[in-house]
Amino acid sequence: MRKLGLFGIAAVSVLALSACSSSAPATEAGSDALIPVTVGVIPIADTAPLYLGLEQGFFEDEGLDLTIETATGGAAIVPAVVSGHYQFGFSNLISLMVANDKGLPLQVVNAAVASTGDVGSDFGAVIVKGDSPAQTLADLDGKTVSGNSLNNIVDTVMRSSIDRLGGDSSSISFVEVPFPDASAAVENGQVDAAFVVEPFVTAAIESGQRVISYGYADFNVNLDVAAYFSSADTVANDPELVTKFQTAMTKSLEYAQANPDAVRAIIATYTKTPADVLAKIVLPKFPTEFNVDAVTALGEAALKYGVVETAPDMSTFLP
Repeated sequence: MRKLGLFGIAAVSVLALSACSSSAPATEAGSDALIPVTVGVIPIADTAPLYLGLEQGFFEDEGLDLTIETATGGAAIVPAVVSGHYQFGFSNLISLMVANDKGLPLQVVNAAVASTGDVGSDFGAVIVKGDSPAQTLADLDGKTVSGNSLNNIVDTVMRSSIDRLGGDSSSISFVEVPFPDASAAVENGQVDAAFVVEPFVTAAIESGQRVISYGYADFNVNLDVAAYFSSADTVANDPELVTKFQTAMTKSLEYAQANPDAVRAIIATYTKTPADVLAKIVLPKFPTEFNVDAVTALGEAALKYGVVETAPDMSTFLP
């Protein structure tokens, strides 16, 4: 059964304040009944495997009746999982590190998406106007730069790369602009540069804008960018549900990695990306395991730039 929903950031925030909410348990119907499961995601190329898994029946094969709901960012999805509105969620790893640092009861359960490892062509990039004088990240000193959320993965990896290149990341003003709106913000001068992910990277290039850094790969060519996660309550009290989800998600990631044309086709069903742009987008890697060294480096950068007070212990942070 294909079920997609829309759940805005404001509604998610309200859920985070609901003290009476708890993780939704699996139904105890007969053995042939599908267990309803809701997963919160961002509608970007990164989440294509989940949509493909739904389309291919991988979740139904595991006895799950999957509903996909969308939000504007991982930081918005976290409270919905904590509240129990979603059984699982998709988030970049920094959002999950922040949640871990704050003691929120969350547990990473699956890999999701990683850098291509190509510093000249990746799925996440920093864009500027075509006539911008900026040629590298080090040229952004004193400028205004957007990401889809603040004190998160995009500004963390950018700060690290800027400082490594000899720039001064502390001089940059980071502002929050959703990925779909970032290219327009660059074009109208609201920001000097923006970090975007596919399909918005290719759309920006098609509009005449330039890439000055493929931010994820520039930080670490093996960087895991995001993960699927659940609440600690669900992991502890419904391990069978978690195992079913992990099995279906692993199949979905493997299918996506092996079928790039199917990935491009499915993205067209949940984004407004034109077909000619979809044909050109750079797809990320869809790994089934984490690169521990790269995630450790990300945690250390989050600590350095004050995003977290304590870097996560990978032996407990990752599955």
